[in-house]
Amino acid sequence: MALLQKKPQTGDNIPLYTLGMNKTVLIVGLGNPGKKYDGTRHNIGYECLDAFAKAHDFGPWVEKKDLKSHVATKTLGDTRVVLCKPMTFMNLSGEAAQRVQHFYKVPNDNLVVVHDELDMPFGQIRMRIGGSSAGHNGIKSLTQHIGDTFGRVRIGIGADTIMSGSDFVLAKFNKDEIAHLSGLTREVTSILTEYIYSNKLAPETRNFIL
Repeated sequence: MALLQKKPQTGDNIPLYTLGMNKTVLIVGLGNPGKKYDGTRHNIGYECLDAFAKAHDFGPWVEKKDLKSHVATKTLGDTRVVLCKPMTFMNLSGEAAQRVQHFYKVPNDNLVVVHDELDMPFGQIRMRIGGSSAGHNGIKSLTQHIGDTFGRVRIGIGADTIMSGSDFVLAKFNKDEIAHLSGLTREVTSILTEYIYSNKLAPETRNFIL
């Protein structure tokens, strides 16, 4: 395969040739659309993608109605990065992720999902490839539509034994947790950046509260 590849000329600022082939990765942040869900534990996937996009100067989010998602794209190094926030509500996240995955032709090996994890304590982030849904309806929907072999950045949100699980995840973070959210999103941004430049999501647990 030739190293230099010709690209269609679509604008004055786009070079006619590019060096090598860029790979594409898809990062999906789970949450529920609508202002009433802003700041809730179940929407931490959205918040982390917003922070990542801001840190790397992505352009504005674009509503893609045919993909049922808000999407932002940028090339980092030699990697085309597609960020996706499904607009289907949590329980149907797989529908949107599948559409975006097919549109950008991204295999599961290059797909990472950022989501809350009820069974992990707040302050802990865990990475892995595959695994069960652990009762998370967004992950259940994803595995139904695209299988279970994608990467995961699981963000512990803890559990309140007084509240039911569904009420707890849809409640807003408490005052103490809010004080640590900037540290949480910085750590996730670091994890995703490392993944993009290394092309690896090694199984690991990180604690961002010392």
